[in-house]
Order: sequence, then C-alpha cells, then structure tokens
Amino acid sequence: MDVNSLPFEKIIFVCTNERAEGERVCCMSAGGGELRDTLKAMVKARQLRSKIRVSQSGCMDKCEDGPNIMVFPDNVWFSRVTAADLEPILDAVVRSLESGEPLVPPPSIP
Repeated sequence: MDVNSLPFEKIIFVCTNERAEGERVCCMSAGGGELRDTLKAMVKARQLRSKIRVSQSGCMDKCEDGPNIMVFPDNVWFSRVTAADLEPILDAVVRSLESGEPLVPPPSIP
C-alpha cells in the first residue's frame, strides 16, 4: 500500500445516489447528476481542474434534504442545491483556495 498526500486542494462531492422508483427519495432524481456535470464543466472552464476535483458520491444519508454537496477538506455541507447555487458555491471555494482560509459559505446559501 502507498500513502500519498491529496492530489487536489479541494474535492467537491456531489451526491448522485439513485434509488428504484417508489423507494426513498434520492439526489439523482432531484438533479444530482446534472449538478455534478454542470459543476465539472464550470471547474474546467475556469481551468481549475488541477486544484479542484468534482466527484460524485453515493448516498450521504440526507436524501430528503438533497441534492447534497460536500466540500472536502473544509467539511462544508450544502443541501437542497439548485443550479443557481453552483456559481456562488464555486466562487466561495475559489476564494478559499486563494486565501488559504477554510471555506466560508456564501450568505445567500443557508
């Protein structure tokens, strides 16, 4: 086994858990996949792929509050995320990268 440092400064986990119809709600049916794809494109467009990794995750066990996004290593959790929230979230992540300070969620996002 090799032990390595993190290859990215920030990792943004977007829940894309999918359940069968009729089961408990899930982030995928609430738009988690589209949010992940959009956020990945935004990171690429800003040429931040060497610093920020957008990764999908399985169930974060808060599906009723989804779609959910978690930013690591800051351990900041966003719930009920919409496409309109992605720009302010990414802006806050970039500010955190530039300042070296932990992520402070934008005031417009609870």
